[in-house]
Amino acid sequence: MTVFPHMASANAVAEAITTSWEDVMAATRRDVLKLSLLGGAVAATASTAGPAIAGVPGSVPGRRGADDNETTVVTPSRLAPANMPVPFTAVFRRPPQLLPYATGRDRDGTPFAKYALNQKLGKAQIARGLSTTLAGYNGVFPGPTIRVQQGTRTELRISNRLPATGLLYPNTFNTVTHLHGSASLPQYDGYANDRTAPGRVKNYHYPNWQAARTLWYHDHNHMLTAQGVYSGLASTYVITNEQERAQLPQGEFDVPILVSDVMLNADGSLGYNDNGHAGLWGDIIMVNGVPWPTMKVKPRIYRFRFLVGSITRSYRFALSNGDPFHVVGTDAGMTPKVQAVSSWRQGTAERYEVLIDFRKYKPGQSVELRNLSNKNNVNFANTGKVMKFEVVADSAAQPGSRSISAIPTTLDPGPHPSRANGGLDTMALTPDMAVAKRILRVQRQGGEWTINGETWDDVEKSNFTRCFGNPQRNQVEQWTIVNESGGWFHPVHIHLIDGKIIGRNTNGGKPFAWEGGPKDVFYAGEDESVTVLMQFDTGKHVGGRYMVHCHNLVHEDHDMMVQFSVGDLRNNDPINADKPVLETRPEGYYASKYKLAYPAGT
Repeated sequence: MTVFPHMASANAVAEAITTSWEDVMAATRRDVLKLSLLGGAVAATASTAGPAIAGVPGSVPGRRGADDNETTVVTPSRLAPANMPVPFTAVFRRPPQLLPYATGRDRDGTPFAKYALNQKLGKAQIARGLSTTLAGYNGVFPGPTIRVQQGTRTELRISNRLPATGLLYPNTFNTVTHLHGSASLPQYDGYANDRTAPGRVKNYHYPNWQAARTLWYHDHNHMLTAQGVYSGLASTYVITNEQERAQLPQGEFDVPILVSDVMLNADGSLGYNDNGHAGLWGDIIMVNGVPWPTMKVKPRIYRFRFLVGSITRSYRFALSNGDPFHVVGTDAGMTPKVQAVSSWRQGTAERYEVLIDFRKYKPGQSVELRNLSNKNNVNFANTGKVMKFEVVADSAAQPGSRSISAIPTTLDPGPHPSRANGGLDTMALTPDMAVAKRILRVQRQGGEWTINGETWDDVEKSNFTRCFGNPQRNQVEQWTIVNESGGWFHPVHIHLIDGKIIGRNTNGGKPFAWEGGPKDVFYAGEDESVTVLMQFDTGKHVGGRYMVHCHNLVHEDHDMMVQFSVGDLRNNDPINADKPVLETRPEGYYASKYKLAYPAGT
């Protein structure tokens, strides 16, 4: 790990960056450690009285990652049987789609759309007969979906109207919003220490110049990211364009699927136990905030945008009858070749777009979406179930919808959108283009999760100048992520970039069949290594500092995160360039309007 001085010394760099340590570290590491231990103690106490579940031990023996010499307690929900949700009895729903409060064009002709969201508490019914308090965007989970046309810049006004202290910790309920998958300026990228306190607001700017893709926005408040996302601060964001609309299903046949897991206390409130910073595995699987729902589908080809919003759990999705999925998109857009798979592995924050062909089914037939799981998850009685599809009679498509008549074999994403500025097609990158090769070793050292022996604490102590690498704008590099942490998997997220997986030390050295498109999260399984080519394409801006971290959010918080800088690290200060300000508008000033919803259950 290297600090890249652009002056006479690293100290001079630190002096040149006008970060106020007191402002940034409103919650000290000591305070966060105390409340983390408190939260773990509360959850463990609650869990010890819970019933044993067949096949699930009371601890996770032999696994490295929990705090040294600490037994990790497995805690399923403490709900009474009458309150436990029953698989496939709840009705599927899609998150509401938020409409902009203002649209127009800039002086240079660039179209814009402005949105406003309030982070606030809300109620959800997950358990039968009980309500669960969540923290959500506009008070719902998932938050509203935002859908924008490629090339339309957006402003997203995030007002923190949460209470003074968190749902799962006694600390200040600060938030940070990260649009995952966006080549945003550093000051709008959700830098972990760019905190918005309750009663303050930040207006995020997103360029949306990248190719059509599924993104998501979520909390990124360091040391408390896991609790923030688990509390409900997560949702889907979609960039669309002509190429994607011409080749893939749209409207009612284009379905967001945010999969997460949760554990609940006896009164329906959120339970939380990160098992000594190892991870949290809930016993209730939710799709778009609904436990094990049933969705009504027509005998058509549907497109599903799978996003794993769990803070730890990974999944291996499969259909109960063995029918194939057809992978048409990965994290950063369409796949050049459509790939049929019977199942695929998906970790936290990864996105996969798949087609399911329901045309052969007759009305009344059904098929289940199941979770075959992966190594080193903790599974419960019903975590092998996800949702059910129930086929109904065909009918006219909803307005604005488009179905397709056959599964495509190839897809054309169109010309690379930043080629005028030196951008290259991610899937056309080759090893000879790389000007540097780097290795990221993910490890467990001294009771902390680390990358090359470093943590975010090292970055903070350097006044945010310590960097893993310093690629220049539009350079191509080759990074290899090596998992040396033993019995753990790590979905590693590299901010800013789209990457092409070119090799693994498993699967005959090749990417897995479902990894044939551009990605920004790279699943490093137990003892696996994965090699990725990436271009540091910042679009029209000059770059700055971006994070790299494990997206097991418990690992990220403790403390598996480092950073790199594209060009001069003083550019686009991620903390000070555009600070949150005092909220002066009442909550209803920007009235939220939503697109007309599809019929319930579809």
